[in-house]
Order: sequence, then structure tokens, then C-alpha cells
Amino acid sequence: MTKQSIFGRIAQLAKANINAMIDSAEDPQKMLDQMVRDYTENIREAESAVAQTIGNLRLLEKDHAEDVQEAQQWGGKALAASNKAEEFRRAGKEVEAGKFDDLAKVALQRQIQSENEARAAEPQIASQTEVVDKLKTGLNSMRGKLQELSAKRDELAARQKTVQAQSQVQDALKSFDVMDPTSEVSRFEEKVRREEARVAGQQELADSSLDRQFEALENMGQQTEIEARLAALKAGSGAKDGENIVSAEEV
Repeated sequence: MTKQSIFGRIAQLAKANINAMIDSAEDPQKMLDQMVRDYTENIREAESAVAQTIGNLRLLEKDHAEDVQEAQQWGGKALAASNKAEEFRRAGKEVEAGKFDDLAKVALQRQIQSENEARAAEPQIASQTEVVDKLKTGLNSMRGKLQELSAKRDELAARQKTVQAQSQVQDALKSFDVMDPTSEVSRFEEKVRREEARVAGQQELADSSLDRQFEALENMGQQTEIEARLAALKAGSGAKDGENIVSAEEV
């Protein structure tokens, strides 16, 4: 994956308007699930590419540090060789002094070469550092978008489950609404009421039949006879008491 494609992918995903996508989707749940998978895969690919870019930057920085260190070391060697040449020169040993001057020149040449290499790497290091910073920022933005997507997906799933539960509860309440004339309870209650009315009608019909009327007359006749005998008993008892009183007076 090239640097340009990394930037393009990160910029595209980071600028994605999730709410607009949800509003335009026929099935937001499936769309969000797919987006989460795509974001996760894109982030994984981007992380691999960014890691490679960071690795290349660290190699450049390491080479630059080594060039700087070598330049310092060659500078030290050049100084040591130059000092040694001066010692021989003060001692009148021009041949030995010349040899150490040559060594100092070689060291200075190596120092210059290392410094040039270090200097040449600095613009590239600066450019790569800027790239890495942008890639890190883009990756963080992508991760934030992924979290937003996951949260939206979970929220939508929870809301969908809530709506389904509410719908089931409403359906259940409707099926148990005893005031609803179409409910089973209401129909059963009406059936019982009709049965009660039928039994009451039979009872009323039975009470109005001739047999019942004659039974009532017989019951009344029997009651009249009972009352008459009771009255006779009382009358007979009163007559005997009167005879008893007369007999006592005669005595």
C-alpha cells in the first residue's frame, strides 16, 4: 500500500458521515455491521502500512545518528593526528610529521563525508516524520470512527429489541383485554350469561305450569286443613275447661 493510498483511505473513512449513511440505508443494522467489518479491516491494513513507514523512519534516524557519531569520531581522530604531527614537527621530524598530517587529512575527509550523509538524510527524516504524524492522527481518527460505528450499531440493536419487546407486550395486552368484545373472555362471559338466562326462563316457565299451580293449591288446602284442626283443638280445649269449672261450682 503506497503512501498516497494510505492517506486516501484514511481521509475517506475519517470524513464518513455515519448518520447520513444510516438515514439512507435500507437496512441500517446490516449496513452498520458491514461498515464495522470494513473499518476494522481497513484499520488493520493501515496499521500495517503505517508501522512499515514508522520502521523506515526509525532506520533513517538510526543511520543519521550513526553518521553524526562517525563525523564526531573522525573529527577526533583528525585532531589527534594533527596534534601528533605538531609534536614531531617541533622535534624536527618532518617526515613523521607529514605522515600524521596525511592521516589527519584522511580523517577530515571521512568526517566531511559522514557530515554530508547526515545532512542529506535530514530533509528525508523531516518529511517522513511529518508523514508518520499525519498517519498516526488519521489512524486515531479511524479508530474513533470505528468506536462511533460500534456504538451506533449497539444502540440501534438495543432500540430494535426494545421496539420488538414493546410490540409483543402490546399484542399480549390486546389478547387479554376483557373489555374487548372480540376477546375470548368476553365471548365466554356472553355464553355464560345466555345460559343463565335460559335456566331462568325454564324456571319461570316451570313456575307457570298447571302442575305447579295445582301443587300450590294442594299446599294451600293442606295448610287450611292444618289451620282448621288447630282451631278445633283450641276450641275443644276451651269447652272442656268450661265444663270443669261448672262441675266445681255444683260441688
